[in-house]
Amino acid sequence: MKRIVPVTLVALLALATVRVPAATAAAQTLSMQQSEELVQSYAHLTADFYKKVDRQAALEGARVSMIDFLKKRHVANATLPQIHAGDDDATNAEALQHEVQNAVATYGAKLEPLDSLNGATQLTYAAIAGVMGSVKDRYTVFLSPKQYAALNEGLDGSSFGGIGISYDIDAKTKFLHVQNVILDGPSDKAGLQADDMITAVDGKPVSEILGPSTNADVQTKRVSAALRGDPGTKVRVTLERGGKTLDPVTITRAEIHEPSVFAKMLPNNVGYVELAVFGQSTGQELDAALKRLDSEGAKAYVLDLRRNGGGYLNAAIDVSSKFISSGPIVSVQSRSGVDTEYDAENDAIAPRPLAVLVDQYTASASEITAGAIQDSGVGKIVGTKTFGKGVVQTIFPMRDGSAVKITTARYFTPKGRDINSVGIQPDIQSALPKDTAGIRFRDPKSDPQLAAALSYIDGRIDVSTTTGTPSAPPAQR
Repeated sequence: MKRIVPVTLVALLALATVRVPAATAAAQTLSMQQSEELVQSYAHLTADFYKKVDRQAALEGARVSMIDFLKKRHVANATLPQIHAGDDDATNAEALQHEVQNAVATYGAKLEPLDSLNGATQLTYAAIAGVMGSVKDRYTVFLSPKQYAALNEGLDGSSFGGIGISYDIDAKTKFLHVQNVILDGPSDKAGLQADDMITAVDGKPVSEILGPSTNADVQTKRVSAALRGDPGTKVRVTLERGGKTLDPVTITRAEIHEPSVFAKMLPNNVGYVELAVFGQSTGQELDAALKRLDSEGAKAYVLDLRRNGGGYLNAAIDVSSKFISSGPIVSVQSRSGVDTEYDAENDAIAPRPLAVLVDQYTASASEITAGAIQDSGVGKIVGTKTFGKGVVQTIFPMRDGSAVKITTARYFTPKGRDINSVGIQPDIQSALPKDTAGIRFRDPKSDPQLAAALSYIDGRIDVSTTTGTPSAPPAQR
């Protein structure tokens, strides 16, 4: 089976020396690294974008983007000569460098530092953004170092000293409702459970910690300040479980890596697993969660992909392979028309009834998994139509911490469906009301989509119990 591994491709073009226009002593110049990044960005777009690229549009995009940037920075009457593309990409890349150098020498010194970036860097970034924007693809973009770091943190999670729970603030009681407990984390080891209510922290009622502000961000910061701290320090929480007050529990904080998988057991021994994102460690996290739920006697599973905007293709293959024992997961088609099929990894759990929750925010890698499960027949899709992102992006990092993200391929479900701009239609339709204020997600009594999934599963569990055979059909071969 073929796999994608993270590889940074460097496609440098052989370039002639760029002539620097005459400038004053105060003028800035383009560095070798900035020149290199311009060349790399142009090369990756023209070689790797999943459709044919208009070279003239790419060069013009850089010019217009720099002029627009200068206008936004209040540089009056900014102009740059037009660039004319030819058939030779090395010559085009040299022309791009020359244009940016001209802009830097003429206007760089007029730009005040922005986020600690000098004028040359600002204009280089503007030019690269314009090259990426020339293909009019919403997913093909330039990422500044700050944006690229935020993207990585969003996919792979951050680390902090804490107790290892996710929670929401109960509007009625002003208690902290424990949504999920990180497997083998400090709270898990101390005995906390999903749906516990934290009523006080270190003897201080949660309502006092929240204070008078009704701003959710302010409240979250105050709670985080109370629960988080250096690894090894202790915090004492008072709990309610099932309406009964428990003795205070002392938790020793540890370094917490923000998880992408949350799991708990629902009534009737249904294992509930929510994926926040498809990150580098999601496959391993899911494997641990399923083993935990299996040891607790899970008879069926709900996989919640709602509000999951996707992530790594590898993670989608890993996740799908936990439920699909063999056969194709996804087919990826490059600009050349070559299809690469990725198959299940042969490490699936034993067949059990499975429902997958989706909504309009379920996208990309989430749709790969939902489409594979639907096509293979191992589970039912429940909810509303998904987003419809049927293209794959590759990220090409630069030496200064920036990157370009480029759409490099299309993907198809195992049955050859192209879901781009179409989405995946659920097998069982279940919409949420427009006003979701009264809904507590993940709570079967308050979450109508989860209730619909459980209704389907309950019938399948009954069938399995009656016949003594697994209710989920085998994966297609």
